[in-house]
Amino acid sequence: MPGENLTRAEAEERAALVAVESYDIALDLTTGDEVFRSTTTVRFTATEGASTFIDHISRTVHSVTLNGTELDASAVNDGVRIQLDGLAAENELVVVSDAMYVNTGEGLHRFVDPVDGEVYLYSQFEVPDSRRVFAVFEQPDLKATFRFTVTAPAHWQVVSNQPTPEPTVEGDTGTWAFEPTPRISSYITAIVAGPYTVTRSELTSSDGRMIPLGIFCRASLAEHMDADYLFDITRKGFAFFEAQFGVAYPFEKYDQLFVPEFNAGAMENAGCVTFTEAYVFRAQVTDAMRERRVVTVLHELAHMWFGDLVTMRWWNDLWLNESFAEWASTLATAEATEWTGAWTTFQAMEKTWAYRQDQLPSTHPIVAEIRDLDDVQVNFDGITYAKGGSVLKQLVAWVGLEAFMQGVGAYFRKHAWGNTELTDLLTELEAASGRELGEWSRKWLETAGVNTLRPRLTVTTDGIITDFAIEQTAPEEHQTLRPHRLAIGFYDLDGKVLRRTERIELDVDGEETQVPQLVGHLRPALILINDEDLAYAKIRLDEQSTQTALSSLSQIEDPLARALVWGAAWDATRDAETPASDYVDLVLDNIGAETESTTIRLALAQLAQAARTYVHPSRRAKTIEKVGDRLWALASEAEPGSDAQFQFVGAFAGLASTPAHVAVLRSLLDGSRTLPGLEVDTDLRWQLLDGLVLNGAAGEQEIAAELANDDTATGRQFAARARATIPTPEAKEAAFASVADEAGASNLIVRYTGLGLQHVNDASVLTGLVGRYHDAIQQIWDSRTYQIAEGLLTGLYPAVVANEELAAASRAWLEANESVPALRRIIVEHLAGVERALEAQQRDA
Repeated sequence: MPGENLTRAEAEERAALVAVESYDIALDLTTGDEVFRSTTTVRFTATEGASTFIDHISRTVHSVTLNGTELDASAVNDGVRIQLDGLAAENELVVVSDAMYVNTGEGLHRFVDPVDGEVYLYSQFEVPDSRRVFAVFEQPDLKATFRFTVTAPAHWQVVSNQPTPEPTVEGDTGTWAFEPTPRISSYITAIVAGPYTVTRSELTSSDGRMIPLGIFCRASLAEHMDADYLFDITRKGFAFFEAQFGVAYPFEKYDQLFVPEFNAGAMENAGCVTFTEAYVFRAQVTDAMRERRVVTVLHELAHMWFGDLVTMRWWNDLWLNESFAEWASTLATAEATEWTGAWTTFQAMEKTWAYRQDQLPSTHPIVAEIRDLDDVQVNFDGITYAKGGSVLKQLVAWVGLEAFMQGVGAYFRKHAWGNTELTDLLTELEAASGRELGEWSRKWLETAGVNTLRPRLTVTTDGIITDFAIEQTAPEEHQTLRPHRLAIGFYDLDGKVLRRTERIELDVDGEETQVPQLVGHLRPALILINDEDLAYAKIRLDEQSTQTALSSLSQIEDPLARALVWGAAWDATRDAETPASDYVDLVLDNIGAETESTTIRLALAQLAQAARTYVHPSRRAKTIEKVGDRLWALASEAEPGSDAQFQFVGAFAGLASTPAHVAVLRSLLDGSRTLPGLEVDTDLRWQLLDGLVLNGAAGEQEIAAELANDDTATGRQFAARARATIPTPEAKEAAFASVADEAGASNLIVRYTGLGLQHVNDASVLTGLVGRYHDAIQQIWDSRTYQIAEGLLTGLYPAVVANEELAAASRAWLEANESVPALRRIIVEHLAGVERALEAQQRDA
């Protein structure tokens, strides 16, 4: 990583000197397994006589020719930048190089399918990685047209941002000459190549154009690709966004490609979106995962307008790209698809992520200070995505949905194919809504931290409210009090159902907001502030509402209201306000009646965290045993074939801890025990085997046998996780060394190894890695790309140890190492998690 950074100041200086017209990029993908030939011709204007640089990370630069003069490549190229001196007013630069394939998901990723030996390639360029494929002015405000010419095996599919042309074929080799793109930023260009299987369709856009559609995946996964469903969601998304934005889809075609070993969920390359293969369902998955795929499809589609057509000038507005897509995709999912409960999912997942991130020492304003590329990398976080999306939801409540969409449409039309800053959007929203947003922006976007809202009420002996107010507090480190648009809901029992009987909506601001509308009303069983989840704030319940919620959580009729109560209970546990053991009991007593898949999924994950790291160590083993017993009972009692049954079985496998649990897992795996409606498919077999390995009841022999039956990319990832799960210090050390000491493991093998390493019931097997980890931090950071380094430093951190020794080791490292801010932030966040766990353990005592 050293030497690959780019500062904002450098980018601003370069943008003042240079305007780029076009790139012609020729890639020869037939030159071997390690490198490919890259020839870039860039045409640009510049301040005459100026000097600047172009970015290119390569193995070898063969030649650099500027305005017809060949430069000394060894003198002007340092492997990251190519120096350009004495520029003319009009310039043509030609760079010929050997660029490198990667297996880290940063640049042009090369994957060999273990099933059939076929090679698959795809690009991933956000944030700064198109420079790993061609010479480029790598910053979002230097837009240009891009013309790709690709030479590859003739039987391959080759896909880019523009429609794929017919190749010119000579023997076994084809050459595809694409038309130029519109003016776009380099990070959303794309190349995907390989023997992908494709399904094609089309739709008619709002301006009458026929838009070709394609869905691609590896041949060995094609039988599992449900293309018709994805086309249906895509059509619904097109219709919804074009109607809401008042702007037709801006590109010529729309391909969606599911690619191997992808680092993220998806990437919004213009007209050429790439997705993780986890969204190709080769086995049963939760309804939560199915819904998440729909949200992701619509998230990337929203980016075609917000991000691709109109792009941020610099990465400090990255949040706006991602927040808008997150908010807009949830709205589209809720209103245009069968997943009408998407806002409940948003509350459970995005809001929980945002609140957690916003309470870390590393929290930052939504509009973060982005000094350089390192800052960008670490700001792909819960503030950028989840808090930003939550605050946009609050903004929509503040100005009104109709006015918000009018402003957004005007913004797209005014700034099409250009670069913008936050103020450009706020200007259009103010014009559409009539609301002044400067103060709103300052408080919400330029300050960090999350507020807490509490009801305060006085009630007579016969239950009549005589005073009602909402109190707002802020954390000591971030003392801003913010304006909130929110609803208050009153809930009472109607038979066996807790149902909303009254709702009011109001603006809340300052330390206290009086609510005279509720004076004189009969106090209900449950008062829920932030009903319908309009505001971004932690909420607390009054004492009577808390008792109602804890005793009747499963009886709350509205899934979103339930999700808010689930969230408040978890938040109080994380803040050590209530004992973790109480949260464990709350989940075990109520989760069986929960209907929302994502709420179940999240509560089960939090249950595992509470049992393993928040419960006091003296009762941890008994708690894990109790959890395992109850999860198996819940699985046995669940509706046959239901999503809940499937989730309870998986959670049971992950938390099994006794000989009785092992016997159940073994019998499910060998088929001697069945649950009505439960299919033990390939992926579930790996989960059950993991549970056996966790308890020392299976090991390398069984893992190897399972892998022999599933020698696929996914099977190899599961096997890496299972090997790292073996509960001995020796196995944990071997897993650690396999990725930390030896370069070459792919990004997903790193990730799955980390998952297995952390999968323990007895954390003492990891204590030997505490020192080992801290000794390796700097070497890992210095020797790996950002994605691999971050994956290693997160996955290998022995967080589940959660004791004072681990906290002390991390504090000592931070005190002794004045390293780059991006690296320090990773360790600071790990330490904060341990300190929070220690506080929770003390409260649980």
